[in-house]
Amino acid sequence: MHDDGTQARSEVRRLLAEHDHQPRKKFGQNFLVDPNMVAKIVATSGVNSDSNVIEIGAGTGALTVALADSGARVVSYEVDHALESILDVTIGNRPNVELRFADATRINFGEALDEGPWTMVSNLPYNVGTGIVLDALQNAVNIGRFVVVVQIEVADRLIARPGTKTYGIPSVIVGLHGTAHRAFRVPPQVFEPAPRVESAVVVIDRTEAPPHVGRAIDIATAAFGQRRKMLRRSLVATISNESILDAAGIDPTARPETLDPLDFVAIAHAEAAA
Repeated sequence: MHDDGTQARSEVRRLLAEHDHQPRKKFGQNFLVDPNMVAKIVATSGVNSDSNVIEIGAGTGALTVALADSGARVVSYEVDHALESILDVTIGNRPNVELRFADATRINFGEALDEGPWTMVSNLPYNVGTGIVLDALQNAVNIGRFVVVVQIEVADRLIARPGTKTYGIPSVIVGLHGTAHRAFRVPPQVFEPAPRVESAVVVIDRTEAPPHVGRAIDIATAAFGQRRKMLRRSLVATISNESILDAAGIDPTARPETLDPLDFVAIAHAEAAA
């Protein structure tokens, strides 16, 4: 490692070789090996010595160390115990880092973390990243900001607007819990191993969720489950009758991709008032 703790590709490869570790596809391991990209992610997050940061996927510790060196308190989850010896070297004795070896997909962050507020800053494992973000948005109100590296296709789904091909349940959940934008693209060559797809950093800032948000997401899920059908058909088993759509001001012949996230809230509200 460099004196400042940054990790370039040659150093990550050396660490992996010395500790006899091969990146594991089943864990979605693509380690960041570009110090400039790591610095850009940390700068985008805006974290500082007053921040509480949760990281998913410590990997070799490149992002973990950069976050810690901002002065933030960092709680980092890593599912792969085989990385422990590498992280012992790279993180060292930094007192503001707590490593938790656990499967983040099984953690309720609303309970596992104190009130915070927290910022999630992560190079998310490709195979579980979407689920982690959507679950935390719905269940961990103590996480107020998300700055996450995801596949470009996932980024597009998270920030999609109504009427686009990529608009769906992830877009609705994000839209009901926050405001989101794609900050910048992340090319394959900044990872080891390099993935076959481009990535992007998505920033989500939490906003207060509207009433009936859980029911609204249930309704949206049913509608998008049959996205080619009109709402009057896709929701026939979900809401009691079509008059609820009329009461919500929603055209029963519309298809789900044309509805704004708040339109699903309107349906849930009309149902509750019926």
